[in-house]
Amino acid sequence: MLKPAAWVLLSLPLAWLALAVLQETQVPGSALGADPGEAVLLFLGQWGIRVLLAALSISTLRRRLGYPPLLRIRRLVGLFAFAYLALHFLFYLWFFTEFDWRLVVEELAERPYITVGFAALLMLLALAVTSTNGWQRRLRRRWRQLHRLMYPACALGVIHFWWLTKDGYGEVALYAAWLALLFADRLLDARAKRKQRSAVDTSVLSRK
Repeated sequence: MLKPAAWVLLSLPLAWLALAVLQETQVPGSALGADPGEAVLLFLGQWGIRVLLAALSISTLRRRLGYPPLLRIRRLVGLFAFAYLALHFLFYLWFFTEFDWRLVVEELAERPYITVGFAALLMLLALAVTSTNGWQRRLRRRWRQLHRLMYPACALGVIHFWWLTKDGYGEVALYAAWLALLFADRLLDARAKRKQRSAVDTSVLSRK
């Protein structure tokens, strides 16, 4: 039941947003505030970062809880994160630039927070395209190396949100702390594995 439950939970924010937009069309200002466009853009970006951090957390939770079935939903959660962030970018293109590509290029060149956000999205696009079992078989060891881009993509996403925040940094600080804890856990796990391999090698040499 993990996958159906994940589908439902990850779809709930989109369902809420659809209802809010519908309500907004009927009674302007009733659901999304004084600036509905800004609210939608922020909503999609926030949930994109949250789901991305959740995807990064799955390996840690699986290891800490000793529950391997969690890995079955890691790809699904990652794809949902990409979907939210892709919608975030597409909404920006439609609502704020009206698909004026010259303006988009200028924004990318002149606004660092857009540059880092776009870089993160490109990384996640590469991961989404190669997330299938077929690509995993084709790339073999390189697939694991490629999918480590999840870490810098998430870091760039947090930086993007940080630079966008004008006041009330509590939420973005929470995301940064969450990401820092995940990085620390990965480093500790890698260090423990190196020690374990070193102990095994030492034991083998002593037997010889």
